[in-house]
Amino acid sequence: MKEWNVGSLLEVSGGYWQTCTLHAGVKLGIFSILEAGDGTAEKIAGRLESDARGTTMLLNALTAMELIAKTGDRYVNSPFSKAFLVKESPHYIGYMVMHHHHLVEAWARLDQAVVSGRPSRERPYSNEERESFLMGMFNLAMGIAPHVSRLIDLKGRRHLLDLGGGPGTYAVHFCLANPDLSATVADLPTSRPFAEKTISRFGLTDRITFVPCNYLKDDIPGSYDVVWLSHVLHGDGPEECQMIIHRAVSALAPGGVMMIHDFILNDTFDGPLFPAIFSLNMLVNTEKGRSYSDGQIREMMTTAGLGQIKRLSFEGPNASGILSGMKA
Repeated sequence: MKEWNVGSLLEVSGGYWQTCTLHAGVKLGIFSILEAGDGTAEKIAGRLESDARGTTMLLNALTAMELIAKTGDRYVNSPFSKAFLVKESPHYIGYMVMHHHHLVEAWARLDQAVVSGRPSRERPYSNEERESFLMGMFNLAMGIAPHVSRLIDLKGRRHLLDLGGGPGTYAVHFCLANPDLSATVADLPTSRPFAEKTISRFGLTDRITFVPCNYLKDDIPGSYDVVWLSHVLHGDGPEECQMIIHRAVSALAPGGVMMIHDFILNDTFDGPLFPAIFSLNMLVNTEKGRSYSDGQIREMMTTAGLGQIKRLSFEGPNASGILSGMKA
């Protein structure tokens, strides 16, 4: 059990100071500017058309956080920032950082959401926020999907449905790991440009297609022997989740397998930490979303007609897990 003291409590209370420092660095493109060689505060302020005093303070704070290094009056990226915070890097995770930035406004009114039971987010997503979310999901999935696609045996399976697959990262890696597999990414039409860009990037346009689908309203077209549902359920309430699973199972051929990947709570709902905190993220941003427990997801799968339900031996970042079930 964690033993709190005043220091650790205040560290949590003021932790957003470092959060906002990181967000400002990414939003202003500081790390990409440094990589271009403009290493002094004066030059960086000139590039940004920003205040020299404020720019210097931000650079010094990022140095104290050891995200950049300083020699004399020149700043350079740390090896970590060079790999993950420079936009031109193939490992860039700044989209997810910006997604977190876009959530701050709603999180600051968490108390209101708790009292009202309604989201504290007051405006629709902008195109920039949608891009940050979808590409942030791509960033995260790129770290997980290669491992998951090697862990799960899809030998003999022919057609996978990546339902709510966004940019299609998991469909891509399942197909890379299984040369005889084709896939369909089904998601809202707004996801299509991001999915097609990702599929094309990996040279899989002949094996992966995108189908516009609102799985809360539409029947799912086609027939599949694998359905992959990653980080979809937490966005909706229990009734909607049951309906999504029912619709997915109806598109699953006999003997087909469904896999559900999400941040999964224990059956007392008070841990692990990230799924419990993530449930609050759904409270402030959605009408009915939440994290679900292992038992709740199993019950939904059973109600939809799946059997042989089991938890796979996988634990992803932030306590994500995978449950699988088979259609008779």
